[in-house]
Amino acid sequence: MDNSSGVGVLDKAALVLSALESGPATLAGLVAATGLARPTAHRLAVALEHHRMVARDMQGRFILGPRLSELAAAAGEDRLLATAGPVLTHLRDITGESAQLYRRQGDMRICVAAAERLSGLRDTVPVGSTLTMKAGSSAQILMAWEEPERLHRGLQGARFTATALSGVRRRGWAQSIGEREPGVASVSAPVRGPSNRVVAAVSISGPIERLTRHPGRMHAQAVIDSAARLTEALRRSG
Repeated sequence: MDNSSGVGVLDKAALVLSALESGPATLAGLVAATGLARPTAHRLAVALEHHRMVARDMQGRFILGPRLSELAAAAGEDRLLATAGPVLTHLRDITGESAQLYRRQGDMRICVAAAERLSGLRDTVPVGSTLTMKAGSSAQILMAWEEPERLHRGLQGARFTATALSGVRRRGWAQSIGEREPGVASVSAPVRGPSNRVVAAVSISGPIERLTRHPGRMHAQAVIDSAARLTEALRRSG
């Protein structure tokens, strides 16, 4: 099959990246894998290194560079947001409560998508809102599967405990009652990327009067199902 795009330099750069997909390579290894002339392979590898698409390991061999991971993460985020709209709308419609999608950013969490309850008393979290990682069910989800050291740091000053997060990991969902804001309850579940890492939290929130002091009993399954749909979408395209 002819893999030529008609743009020779790009075709050759793609050959170099494809060769590195199977692991580190010396210049001689790149020449053997790509069939390119040695000076051409070297020039392209060094140019790709300049753009961080290629890097070097401790032995000086060429490896895939960090820019590719950054682009892959951005592509994953785009896929997540593209799928989130209809999933959150469906979740809002079946629970009757506002639905949100949160991602962690440093010591905060950001609402990256939302479907608001259309009328009546509701918990409104605008897209782009930055909230604490110290309280709320989605903060529990984004924290629960962290590395032990980061988990320990994150629990300092938090409204939830290590024991609570252990329960979250066991159940696969979290709830909060007046934790982030008095009178507001919420239920959240994890969205996982292709590597099974938790990349986001799906959440519903509303007044305690409607969600009661046991919101998970009413809505955990619907939230888990919505998170699973987003996880599946990421894995299909991962």
